[in-house]
Amino acid sequence: MQLKLVSCEIFYREMCAAVARSTNIVDIEFLPKGLHDIGQAGMLQRVQEAIDRVDASRYETILLGYGLCNNGIRGLAARTIPVVIPRAHDCIALFLGSRHRYDEYFHANPGVYFLTSGWIERGQDAGELRQVSIPHQMGMDLSFEEMVAKYGEDNARYLYEQLGDTLRNYTQYTYIEMGIEPDGRFEGKARRQAADRGWKFEKIPGDLSLLQRLLDGPWPDQDFLVLQPGQQVVVRYDDSVIAAAPADDPRADPRS
Repeated sequence: MQLKLVSCEIFYREMCAAVARSTNIVDIEFLPKGLHDIGQAGMLQRVQEAIDRVDASRYETILLGYGLCNNGIRGLAARTIPVVIPRAHDCIALFLGSRHRYDEYFHANPGVYFLTSGWIERGQDAGELRQVSIPHQMGMDLSFEEMVAKYGEDNARYLYEQLGDTLRNYTQYTYIEMGIEPDGRFEGKARRQAADRGWKFEKIPGDLSLLQRLLDGPWPDQDFLVLQPGQQVVVRYDDSVIAAAPADDPRADPRS
């Protein structure tokens, strides 16, 4: 099969490794990390534009390297060829191999912040995306020193406590080792970040199997949603996470 993969760049190393092992011909377009920070409608627009650019005369199916991601793919539509989407709330389930393993670990480790090689080397929004991101527009990405210069020390201290320290509710870094890392540099950085914050650190093995199955097929319904042309994504508040609905279904309207 000749397939087109549209994926967040947070999976860059993992997707490249999985494509190299796939029996299918898979061409990749990576979109920049940080789309979920520009709001639901903004992310949907960027991902939909990438889907719509795919040449339907060359590819049989489009694969999506995203989870639901804060409802960022709600309303995403298949035009002329099918679109395959993993049933996952966000990317961590894809790194861990299943949404069930993610749920179990998350509930057993409240206050955990996950890191992977992609989050470490591509984790900062940059350029145009940073300018239009919600955290930037709200001033949440300013350093304490920048807030002092802009608002004065007393106001800056209050604003930083309320807005600036987005990690204040976390107590643990968990580094997911995917087996594609060139050396220990990413784990080392994760350990240093944990030490600097006085947080607990844990390393756990990742699982490429869900990403590999996305690239290889087949796509069983329990793990993947296959959008047919004329259908779009709607959110389900159960274990299925997402479902297909007709393109004119109002449940997928990002304004609703």
